[in-house]
Amino acid sequence: MTEIVFKPIGIIHTPHVTKENMPIQPLSAKGIKAKVVVNPEYADGLMDLEGFSHAILLYHLHESSGFDLHVKPFMDKVEHGIFATRAPRRPNAIGMSTVKVLGIEGNNILVEDVDILNGTPLIDIKPFFSKFDNRPDAVSGWLDENWHEKNKTLKSDDRFNK
Repeated sequence: MTEIVFKPIGIIHTPHVTKENMPIQPLSAKGIKAKVVVNPEYADGLMDLEGFSHAILLYHLHESSGFDLHVKPFMDKVEHGIFATRAPRRPNAIGMSTVKVLGIEGNNILVEDVDILNGTPLIDIKPFFSKFDNRPDAVSGWLDENWHEKNKTLKSDDRFNK
């Protein structure tokens, strides 16, 4: 198989300086602001992004190493296959977060509801489009059974710090 190499297009600066006690999803990071600094050579690609209320950030989980095919995710007490979770230790350490876009200043995107570690390399940005990205008939497997209002404030622990 061909090797795939990504070059970061920027860096994500957040108040989360350690993995411990971080929000586990943007929903549990309400109001947390951050700055996404896009490398100057990609700044022109930000044109029209300010017209979107939200953007999807794809990034490299740079503090994650190794993986297990079965994990006990933050929202459950039993193991699931890695691809049925959003656990950070993955075969390809790629993270994804939908954040609120507050504004764009030059090559900086000001965002909110951020669950990303400070200094994380940015791989790509996609606009969130509710007509494509929402699925009213979606089924979410074990997560549907484990969803509780308290999950809006769930924070990380050390289970993925290997």
